[in-house]
This record gives sequence, C-alpha cells and structure tokens, in this order.
Amino acid sequence: MSQTESAAGGASYASAGVDIEAGDRAVELMKEWVKKTQRPEVLGGLGGFAGLFDASALKRYERPLLASATDGVGTKVDIARQMGVYDTIGHDLVAMVMDDIVVCGAEPLFMTDYICVGKVHPERVAAIVKGIAEGCVLAGCALVGGETAEHPGLLGPDDFDVAGAGTGVVEYDRLLGADRIRTGDAVIAMASSGLHSNGYSLVRHVVFDRAGMSLDQRVEELGRTLGEELLEPTKIYSLDCLALTRTTEVHAFSHITGGGLAANLARVVPDGLHATVDRSTWTPGAIFDLVGTAGRVERLELEKTLNMGVGMMAVVPAESVDAALTTLADRGLDAWVAGEITERGDKDSGAELVGDYAK
Repeated sequence: MSQTESAAGGASYASAGVDIEAGDRAVELMKEWVKKTQRPEVLGGLGGFAGLFDASALKRYERPLLASATDGVGTKVDIARQMGVYDTIGHDLVAMVMDDIVVCGAEPLFMTDYICVGKVHPERVAAIVKGIAEGCVLAGCALVGGETAEHPGLLGPDDFDVAGAGTGVVEYDRLLGADRIRTGDAVIAMASSGLHSNGYSLVRHVVFDRAGMSLDQRVEELGRTLGEELLEPTKIYSLDCLALTRTTEVHAFSHITGGGLAANLARVVPDGLHATVDRSTWTPGAIFDLVGTAGRVERLELEKTLNMGVGMMAVVPAESVDAALTTLADRGLDAWVAGEITERGDKDSGAELVGDYAK
C-alpha cells in the first residue's frame, strides 16, 4: 500500500500533501538550537501548546510596560530560496522584530516564530530555526515556541515564508520616545550591515529584471557575489541600544526600516521640532549605488525605500554624544553624529536629509 493512501484506500492527510512525520523530524532537529536561546525565566521546552515565561521576573520593576512587535522579512526569503541558504534569514527576522521593541528602551524577553512552507524539508526548517535561535542570542531574548505549517497547493515545494512576534519590557519612567526629545539634541547614526530586510521588491526588480544580473555574478564593487551581498543578515542592534541606555542618557531610538531614514526618524520627533540629517557625514555602501545606477532610481526614491547605510539612529543630549560614541565603538559598532534637532516655527514635526553623500 502506498504511504499516501489510507488503509481503506481513501484520501489521507499525506495524500493531500502534508507530511506529519517530516514535521516531527524538523522539530527534533531544531531542539538543540532553541535550547541555546533559553533564559532562566523560560519554563518547559518545545512540544507544548504555548511557550511559558515566568512573569514573576518582572517584580523587580516598579511599573513594567510590555512592548510587543511582529514582522517578517519580506521578499528577501526568495533570495534565500534561490541560493539554497536557509540559516541566515532567521537573523533578519529577529532583527526586524526585536529592534522595533528596543526602540522604546525595552529589553527583549522572548519571541515566537511562524514558518510556512509548501513542503516540509526537515533540514531546511531546522536551518531556518537555527538562524532564528542565533538571532535571539544576539538580541538577548528566548525563543519560546513557534509553528511550522505545510501548505501544499498554496506554496510550491521549495517556497516558504517566515514571520515572528516578540515581547519586551521597560520601566515606565525609562520609556523612550518623542516626549523626551529637546532642541539641541544630537542624532547619532549606527551603520547598517547592508540592505537589511527592506526594499527587496525594488532591489530584485532592478538587479534581475532591469540589469539582468544573476545571484552568482561576482560584483567587484561589492567584493563578492550579488547573492552573498543580498543575503547579508540584518544587523541586530538590541543589546547595543540597551548598553547605550545604561551608559549615557538617550532620548529616543529610530529603527530604519520600510519608508527609509527620514520617515522613520520623523516618527519619534515631537510636534514643533525638526530633525536634520546631513548626508555628508557618511558614504552609503556600494550596494545602494548599484541599485540606484542599475535601475536609474532617483535618490529620493532610494531614500524612501532603502536604509542607505544607516540601520538605527539614537537621539541623545549634546552632552551625551562622546559617551554614546565611545560605548558604541567599544561594542564594535560604526557610529557617528549625523544630525541635530532644531525648533520649527509651526506645530508640525518632521525629518529631512540635506547635503550630498560623502565620496
């Protein structure tokens, strides 16, 4: 009897394309990686219906605020699929979720993931989870559970997507944001590791459809193949940002994701103030110039879509600049003063980029 047939010769879950045994095998393969993310507050292991986190750990807070975020990595998953590399996309997922959480000053606590596939290939799923687990370690959070769903007929056998949700905690009186920002504050830029996980629909259209490039094509300006550049994991800033809040005064952070630098920075600028960022303080990486040139994409369009070499920004008092830059340098992070906060004549707030990029 075929494995896809029931004893009575009728339809079965397996004949419909769902392989439960492969799913079980994937869980076994990922357990060792999930274990590496455990914090002392986590109870139990994989296999339960819900992940458990001991909330009594929050008793040390006077007024704990829980911060929550959810996200995916967009069409970057297609680059991973085409290259057959599955153990880095999880870094992107953790970064997109946990770097949103740390913006308000919250410590990342735990995360769950959702992996949707056309067909369960246990080793591939385990590799994806390995990347998520490694990302969680870099963010200082636990991976307490997740779901792997097989969707035959909806997705092709090699297609997949990932999403995640995370939770963090911050003391009420240490909450960061627009209400802390003052005239004269400095805007510190933290370098990105590349494109991160935004704008890939534009990037893929430009490099593949317009420029006719291939993933295995070596690009001298990049110093590696196009595929290696496009799959570069998103920088995870969570612990760097938390270190900054411990060593000096920070008023706000801005995670530079979809919408670009100006739009994301504007989200933390209060009414009546304005953020000005000077392009001449840095040189965007070669990948940004490649996308702009190959697609004849105007600069403002690039800046609305891509991070242009800045993945996170911190707004700090002028007197905190030296301490902030020292902390980030000690942690091996390239950072610089990129702008300032000024008064605005009307009640509207905003952010803008001025000048030209350094050559």
